[in-house]
Amino acid sequence: MNSLRWRAMVGQFKHQKTGVAALIVLAVFILAAIFAFLAPYDPNRIVVMDRLQGPSSAHWFGTDDYGRDYFARALYGGRVSLSVGFLSMMISVALGTAVGTVSGYFGGKIDNILMRLVDVLMSIPSFFLMLILNAYLRPGIGTIVFIIGILSWMSISRIVRAETLSVKQREYVLYAKVSGQSTFGIIMKHIIPSIMPTIIVSASMNIASSILMESSLSFLGLGIKQPNSSWGSMLNDAQGFISDAPYMAIFPGLFILLTVLSFNFLGDIFRVAFEPKASKR
Repeated sequence: MNSLRWRAMVGQFKHQKTGVAALIVLAVFILAAIFAFLAPYDPNRIVVMDRLQGPSSAHWFGTDDYGRDYFARALYGGRVSLSVGFLSMMISVALGTAVGTVSGYFGGKIDNILMRLVDVLMSIPSFFLMLILNAYLRPGIGTIVFIIGILSWMSISRIVRAETLSVKQREYVLYAKVSGQSTFGIIMKHIIPSIMPTIIVSASMNIASSILMESSLSFLGLGIKQPNSSWGSMLNDAQGFISDAPYMAIFPGLFILLTVLSFNFLGDIFRVAFEPKASKR
């Protein structure tokens, strides 16, 4: 990415304070997840006498129905939710970029086959397919990451393909072909660097959707298993205590909301900064 695009991005952050707020929120959540081990309580320590205590100086977010410190569980739950979001994004972006660049660069039969495959996969309700796969695979964070990653790359591949179709007609790519550079070298050195802004925008949006998918699975009891926690599983645990302990649903729900909104705000800023036409609409 050239300096003009970076200046445009900095300019967008200066004009849109919501982008700065989103960066701050994400930085706080990421740092809190990284340093979750500094929490004063063990997130899995059960103290039956302390169950369902409201927020206090001893327990900032209160305790759950097993007497476990909710603040510590929220920190470790954030680590799981953010990890799933980032790792799933890496898988989906890698798959989507690979399929999109190959399809757009070669065209012809390869393009038709790959795009028809994408159309078929996109026509299948991904959430229900996710439920089926989760039922047959061994439960765990790795399984959740794998399932979300392989079911969320299709839209990225279509976007990358469209950009590749445009980039491959540019003079420096045509010159690289004439000069005898390998296909792999052209894709890695010329195509992907040119479409990197588009990939970054897609990645930021994909993290938000991955976190929502994980939260939905965990909320249904099909995601992260006890004693581990994620924000989605914490919402699942809170279902039976909405009237007695509403804070059990408020805190994880608020964290999911803020995280998804922050990534969406950043995605909009990246889109406007990297695509000049978008800023003129």
